[in-house]
Amino acid sequence: MGTSTASGPSGVTLDDVRLAHKALDGVARVTALEGSRHLSSLVAAPVQLKCENLQRTGSFKLRGAYVRIAGLPAGERARGVVAASAGNHAQGVALAASLLGVRSTVFMPVGAPLPKVAATRDYGAEVRLHGHVVDETLRAAQEYASRTGAVFIHPFDHPDVVAGQGTVGLEILEQCPEVRTVVVGVGGGGLVAGIAVAVKALRPDVRVVGVQAQGAAAYPPSLAAGAPVALESVSTMADGIKVGRPGDVPFKIVGALVDEVRTVSEDALSSALLLCLERAKLVVEPAGASPVAALLAEPGGFEGPVVAVLSGGNVDPLVLQRTLRHGMAAAGRYLSLRLRVTDRPGALASLLRELSVVDANVLDISHVRTDPRLGLDEAEVELHLETKGPEHCVDVASSLRAAGYTVMS
Repeated sequence: MGTSTASGPSGVTLDDVRLAHKALDGVARVTALEGSRHLSSLVAAPVQLKCENLQRTGSFKLRGAYVRIAGLPAGERARGVVAASAGNHAQGVALAASLLGVRSTVFMPVGAPLPKVAATRDYGAEVRLHGHVVDETLRAAQEYASRTGAVFIHPFDHPDVVAGQGTVGLEILEQCPEVRTVVVGVGGGGLVAGIAVAVKALRPDVRVVGVQAQGAAAYPPSLAAGAPVALESVSTMADGIKVGRPGDVPFKIVGALVDEVRTVSEDALSSALLLCLERAKLVVEPAGASPVAALLAEPGGFEGPVVAVLSGGNVDPLVLQRTLRHGMAAAGRYLSLRLRVTDRPGALASLLRELSVVDANVLDISHVRTDPRLGLDEAEVELHLETKGPEHCVDVASSLRAAGYTVMS
């Protein structure tokens, strides 16, 4: 990928982004740039977090949706707009259409999280639940557009949408003029493409780095092939960047202007979400935490000052709960053990006293007394413990062995 200062691949120019910025004045918030002392110490350079999770509707999607709908001729506006989304784009389209006085219909999967469905309705859209995967929902929305004449609002594959998302890049340069690297999560590519148009036109020396989940990384093979390539399957907790094929419009921009696209693991994503919550006091969805995951995975690989874009905070509480558990496990904060004890009254109480001494918190315990593997006077105990980190895990296991327990895992 090159570092060309040209700002017009696929017809999106710096002027387009500046016009979008004017259109969004009073509509989208200029979101805060928050310093992270913890990440700065890891990267050995200043790290700032661009908090699009605090944007109206909870993500950057409002920007592109508003610019796209605002640019429609009066006749097309009168026919209404339609979109398909499991969450962030749905809410962005719903609010943008309401602000512009345009009727909106949003198709969402049957299993979409209830808080996201409710929020989309509250922003003014008619919500139709259809399909169990986004592809089915997308087809239903496109069929509706063909049948009714409503304008289909794509989440990332349109120049107006890219220009709207690019306003994030203008804000970054205004808020942190000394920035050297901008790190952005990548799904279809609308956000990173828009940011790249703005940043590379004004500061070609700044590196723009995209981040994809390993289980939904369509850009690396597509860039290698020179054209968008569809993945056979996608799997990641990061729904916001769970896209199987790059958009045609953003793909050209990413190929021309984005310096690098990296991938991150599910463990890194969950650890990043946990870090944002604990250290930055910010609720961020897994997709929004992907730039932080990249910093955690290779802290020495970024020239500072670094701006990491937290693209959204619309995380379903149940998903948040599971992701935090996963993040704590990845950080060594959970320990699972099986051990043998003597089958006598008070043996379990003695074990729990030993765990109390080493300050391990018991989350779950299972006590097995009848098993062919066990001796007549033996019982097996399976423990799930909350610890203070990897070193504490080692200390807990060592203390139990020193107390005479047979620790098997």
